[in-house]
Amino acid sequence: MSFEVDIDHMREHFRLTANFSSAPGLTALFGRSGSGKSTLVDIIGGLIRPTRGRVAVDGQVLVDTDRGIFVPKHHRRIGYVFQDSRLFPHLNVRNNLLYGRWFARNGGGASDDLASVVELLGIDALLDRRPDSLSGGERQRVAIGRALLAHPRLLLMDEPLASLDEARRVEILPYIERLRDEAGVPIVYVSHSVAEVARLATTVVILTDGKVTAVGPVLDILPLADAGDAGAVLDATVARHDETFHLTVLASAAGELQVPRLAAAVGSPVRAYIRARDVMISLRPPEEISALNVLPGRIAAIVANPNGAQADIRLDCGGANLIARLTAKSVQRLALAPGRPVFAVIKSVSFERS
Repeated sequence: MSFEVDIDHMREHFRLTANFSSAPGLTALFGRSGSGKSTLVDIIGGLIRPTRGRVAVDGQVLVDTDRGIFVPKHHRRIGYVFQDSRLFPHLNVRNNLLYGRWFARNGGGASDDLASVVELLGIDALLDRRPDSLSGGERQRVAIGRALLAHPRLLLMDEPLASLDEARRVEILPYIERLRDEAGVPIVYVSHSVAEVARLATTVVILTDGKVTAVGPVLDILPLADAGDAGAVLDATVARHDETFHLTVLASAAGELQVPRLAAAVGSPVRAYIRARDVMISLRPPEEISALNVLPGRIAAIVANPNGAQADIRLDCGGANLIARLTAKSVQRLALAPGRPVFAVIKSVSFERS
């Protein structure tokens, strides 16, 4: 199941232009605040009628301004999960969930099965509790369950973790992964967090000042996502665990990476995100340093930043791509140039189950 967007919308002094299509999985709309992410989601969901354009989900046209088509939001079968859970405070969890199923009375399939959704989101122990007794992460899981039980053909998630602290984000991310992999519902996920997108996205759509500037697989697009927080994504697997030092060794095309102990079985897939600011460059194999991860590679390109004070060094490490952000002075001092062999010294790795 896929969806297509081709819209042009004016709101006061802001113009949003978006033209892209997305395959099944989780499509992340990524960009800074004010780039148009939430406006685009509201157009897809039917909360905003675009000035011009077309939106189609799984071949069904929801909006076509040239043909005068605008399907009302309550007929689109699109689930919507907001930043705040918006649960009914007077209903327990079970009845909040069943309220979602009420909208699917003409639907069918596994998504309207209360038991399967409860198991998917791990909320069986919460069914008799009221929303005010739940943590923020628990409330969001219930909100996702309610949206799923409406049997949506598409699920919109507008920065669902933005109001949560770090501990609650860590709690809920595995459930969103399960949702992506097991629920069979395509997801549009709004975020300005590189780490979230690296972990969750199948496809990334980058929005900048109201325009789509890039669309594609997360491994290809995320390095372009944000000049302020550039980085690279590596697909890896758990190779082994080092119980003596509480480390996990990941195997990737770029080489092995040592990270703090992961609760994952050997052979499990992992997606590692390495920020450009966490990569240093050495011309020789470094000795007597604290960094555990040093990968050999070759400079593929040097891209100067607009301010002229820094440059992004794009590295080819065994076919995998890394980025190092250095000062212009360091680039000159090391005489870096495309084709030169170097060693990437990695100070930190954000590792996520994929």
